[in-house]
This record gives sequence, structure tokens and C-alpha cells, in this order.
Amino acid sequence: MKHGRLYSFIAHAVLTAIFVFSAMALQADRDSERAVLIRLIDSIERLEPLIARAERESDPQVRVQFRYDWLRRDLAEVKTGLEAYLMEAEFAPRSFEPLQAEYHQ
Repeated sequence: MKHGRLYSFIAHAVLTAIFVFSAMALQADRDSERAVLIRLIDSIERLEPLIARAERESDPQVRVQFRYDWLRRDLAEVKTGLEAYLMEAEFAPRSFEPLQAEYHQ
């Protein structure tokens, strides 16, 4: 009967180790995801000077104008969604305005 207890203990220890290492791997994945999302927010913020420059250099006389205001609004909406995801302990689905996606008029 001692062998039965030993095997039970070993099986329990192995299962516990698997659970602990799995939990650690999931946390590492979450931390990695968080770091990438923070970098994405930073990238969105760094787009503003480029957008402003493109807007300054645009020709107001062309028939089809690029809608920089729509682009800024959509980027702000994406940034807000990313920030909300990072801030909320448990992400709850929210409704968002649809993106313009068509940046010419």
C-alpha cells in the first residue's frame, strides 16, 4: 500500500507542477500582450506629427480631399479601446462607433 500512496503523491505533485507552470506561462503571455499593446498605443500617438505634416502639405485645390479629421477620430477611437482594455481588470464588450475607413471625399 505504501507504493500506492507514493504514486498518488507523485501524480499529485506532477499535476500541481503542470498547473503552476501553465499559470506562469499564461501570465507571461498576458504580460507580453500588454507590452505590445502599450507599444501600439505609443505608435498611434507618434502618428500625429506625420498626419499634421501630410495635412499641411495637402493641396486644397484637388477635387478629392483626404479626410484627416476622420483619420484622427478613428485613431483616437482605436487608442481609447486599447487603453480601456488595458485598464479594465475584466474586459467587458462595449459598443464603438463604426470606423470611417474611407478617407477621401
